[in-house]
Amino acid sequence: MTTAVAVPFRFFALHVVRTAPLGPSLVRVTFGGDDLAAFVSDGCDQSLSLFLPHPGQDAPAVPIELGDGWWQGWRELPDDVRAVMRSYTLRALRRDDRGRTTEIDIDFVLHGVEPGAAAPAGPASLWASRAGAGDRVLLLGPAIADNRAIRFRPPAGTDLVVIWADETAVPAASAILESLPAGTRAQVWLEAGHAGDIQDLVTAADAEITWLVRGEGTGPTALEEIRAAQLPPAERPYAWIAGESSAVKELRRHLVGERGIDRRAVTFVGYWRRGLSEEQLREQPE
Repeated sequence: MTTAVAVPFRFFALHVVRTAPLGPSLVRVTFGGDDLAAFVSDGCDQSLSLFLPHPGQDAPAVPIELGDGWWQGWRELPDDVRAVMRSYTLRALRRDDRGRTTEIDIDFVLHGVEPGAAAPAGPASLWASRAGAGDRVLLLGPAIADNRAIRFRPPAGTDLVVIWADETAVPAASAILESLPAGTRAQVWLEAGHAGDIQDLVTAADAEITWLVRGEGTGPTALEEIRAAQLPPAERPYAWIAGESSAVKELRRHLVGERGIDRRAVTFVGYWRRGLSEEQLREQPE
């Protein structure tokens, strides 16, 4: 007798339902599709892999018909054919009255799209800036609610939540804040590329939220801001820090080494690394 094991991740064929600008360098894209009925997640910072078409393609090229061999098959496709793959976090999902997912939201940072940008826009930013209803994408996401691509897991008894997120991690941090129950104390730092990207966030928690605008002149680094801050007294603090890898590592060393927070109670996630594309980052040794 064998026991069936549910597959934690699968591909979802989706299309754009609508888009909504959130600020000068942010856009929210809402996706739908029949496949979403099998999309299940109970996490606030659910990681996803999004596959996007190149200009001129009507759908992303990913050989999912190869089953477990899709990755190797995808890598072997020509550069101008192989779908663009980028990692994102789920901002929100909506369900019907039977509990099936009907729509999901992903927030995109539009690096390099604005006029006069210092660096050219990447393929995902370009795609998001031009996305329209009906555009097709492929998503590698969860079919099991509790899966390893969920990192925000405060231990029982946590009496203070500390959060830092740069603009790439703000969607996840926003979802986390929305999930915190009333009475939860939270100290939060969120980075924005422009003052216009600052969002009004909803939370029932007792949260002190500080926005740091990095795109308009120089200022203190994230480490300097947090090092200078007075954290509320807590016996069992928990920290979630996500964004650029080197900043995340610095903040983790500070929280563990200087603040004395138990390293097991610090979740740290490097979403990107300065100077490297996602393709280059994936080639780096672990």
